[in-house]
Amino acid sequence: MKKLLVPALAILLAACGSDDKAPAPDKATNVPENRVITVAASPTPHAEILEEAAKNLKTRGITVDIKVFDDYVQPNNVVESGEILANYMQHELYLHNFNHDRGTHLKVAGRIHYEPLGIYPGKKNRLEDLGPGDHIGIPNDTTNEGRALLLLQDNGLIKLTSEAGLTASVKDVAENPKNLQLVELEAAQLPRVKDQMAMVVLNGNYALTAGFNAKNDAVALENADSMAALTYVNVIAVREGNENNPLVKSLVSELRSDHIREFIEGRYSGAVQFYREPVKNDKPAAE
Repeated sequence: MKKLLVPALAILLAACGSDDKAPAPDKATNVPENRVITVAASPTPHAEILEEAAKNLKTRGITVDIKVFDDYVQPNNVVESGEILANYMQHELYLHNFNHDRGTHLKVAGRIHYEPLGIYPGKKNRLEDLGPGDHIGIPNDTTNEGRALLLLQDNGLIKLTSEAGLTASVKDVAENPKNLQLVELEAAQLPRVKDQMAMVVLNGNYALTAGFNAKNDAVALENADSMAALTYVNVIAVREGNENNPLVKSLVSELRSDHIREFIEGRYSGAVQFYREPVKNDKPAAE
């Protein structure tokens, strides 16, 4: 009878571990299987990108529960309260301003993508065709107006005062050789009036909504290494102390993967761009 105990036990143990369909734990971040991470997100493109990332994470035993919000306040509030672990709906500067204004304790857990502003055609299709009195629609909020003016300056249409930066306004325009009329409007309104303007400056998400293909339709886009691209990168945000949560690290790792980079490049045609970390130059300065 004793001789049968070892084989029987071996068979029993083998049976208990023979479920080939069960996902393996996420060894890279020590996340056990069958874990759930809830993420608050805006619909486009954030929730769409998360849905793609969730496919690979599912094979590693991690379920991504996406809660879609149509505003930018509640996703931060529910992360601050601990109701939801992370959110993906804002750029880094907005997060810092939110903390400053509301006393919250949100931190960046990962930088994922940015949505470049672009100059899009209205009545005119080329920058060189712009002339005196032509109207250019630009966003009127502080965050995006400065970006729009810097983009116009980068393309030789205006020149800003030397101290003007990302918070520039039309009052900072020092030179306007074409005598362009800069029309300040809510960003969401600009796609609706583009046919009344010579050109308009649109955020990536509004360009998508308007049916533009940024790669083919934009007259000019913010450069990937521009001040705006580095400042307005969209992030995974968590409450302070959760930056190293294994589930958060697994999510960020997947969102920073080549798979997601290829998804973004293929789906959004330049209106959304994968964030590439700046290359650090560690070489000593020449004497």
